[in-house]
Amino acid sequence: MKEKRNKVLLVGVQLQRQTDFEYGMEELANLATACDLQPVGELTQKAERLHSSYYIGRGKLQELQAMLEAHDSPAVIFNDELSPSQIRNLEAVLDCRIIDRTMLILEIFAERAQTREAQLQVEVARLQYMLPRLVGSRESLGRQGGGAGLKNRGSGETRLELDRRRIEERITMLEAELTKLAARRQQLRKQRRKNEVPVVSLVGYTNAGKSSLLNTMLERYHPGQGKQVFAHDMLFATLETKSRSIRLQGNRSIVLTDTVGFVSRLPHHLVKAFRSTLEEVAESDLLLHVVDSSHPEQEAQIQVTRQTLRELGADQVEELIVYNKADLTHESYPRIEGGAIYLSARQAIGIDELSSILTKRLFHDEVQLEILVPYDKGHIVSYFKSYAEVTSMSHEEEGTRMSLQCSPADMERYKDEILIYDLPSQ
Repeated sequence: MKEKRNKVLLVGVQLQRQTDFEYGMEELANLATACDLQPVGELTQKAERLHSSYYIGRGKLQELQAMLEAHDSPAVIFNDELSPSQIRNLEAVLDCRIIDRTMLILEIFAERAQTREAQLQVEVARLQYMLPRLVGSRESLGRQGGGAGLKNRGSGETRLELDRRRIEERITMLEAELTKLAARRQQLRKQRRKNEVPVVSLVGYTNAGKSSLLNTMLERYHPGQGKQVFAHDMLFATLETKSRSIRLQGNRSIVLTDTVGFVSRLPHHLVKAFRSTLEEVAESDLLLHVVDSSHPEQEAQIQVTRQTLRELGADQVEELIVYNKADLTHESYPRIEGGAIYLSARQAIGIDELSSILTKRLFHDEVQLEILVPYDKGHIVSYFKSYAEVTSMSHEEEGTRMSLQCSPADMERYKDEILIYDLPSQ
């Protein structure tokens, strides 16, 4: 899109009882900017319903034509997903590039996708979006491809049918490759479950600071190891699910997963295509719902995130609200209030408090023990030193005596090889 035209006009229709319209238009401008397009004008209309043929009424359509001439015919972006007929009609009347909200988001995803899986998922979403929109203004789409004249009538395949069949075949091929990648990721999840490491997923609206929070926690607990993920102050900086192992205070290990950010009216093609990637969210032990506390529409963003989680079947997973970017507000921080935490990932303030909450929520069933490990079982001592919170350790005649706090699974794993002085109360 940006190669053809750099300037764009924004068009939106405010329906009755639509309270978030202004914010939606502001977000549309931000989406355009994220795609390197420059909004140079805006046209809005209040209506009971969208015009079935042109999205906007005929009077507004004439206004839009005048704006196009005044701004040297830029492209036009509409703040909803247009039907195939609306796109054709608008192109015919306005004689310019027509872009709808879904197309714009798909374009951003296509530009940002880095990994093979993300690229495949975006391509599937784009092809599924294109499929019902193949009938365009080009006459060639309706021409016969298999002969001419009465003798060959019906023997060929229309260009439209050929295009549709090729797209459907391409989608099938891409989905088969995605299925293989999803199976590989499922194996990794099973391995983590086998190791009984809790999985925490970062979810939230795009640009809320999820990747920045992950990087800050990595720097706090694993400084200098180069495990950081890409983070930038822009919409949809993260399109790939990235998982990092983090060892919190007291040797408690978790897997922290960064996920793609959500946005209002996220195209259902994208949600469907990224569903396999986002399965990680539904299987998490805890969701860190990251919110930009400095954003004036934070409550609306929270609702969009929760609605998307419902669509993914992840609304039953326990949630902790993390109000990030508190340094950009007048709120005091760090603080814990009403099941939420206020912090600043950029300033690394509130990270220890967050770690403390994670420890309490994820490791609440840990047991306190005093054990004796025979000297020929040194690997057990090493294991507990690495994966349990050891409060004291001494060397006695029969082995190493340790006071520690560990998971019930670890106690069960080694109970036949060690002497346990204090069993957990039943």
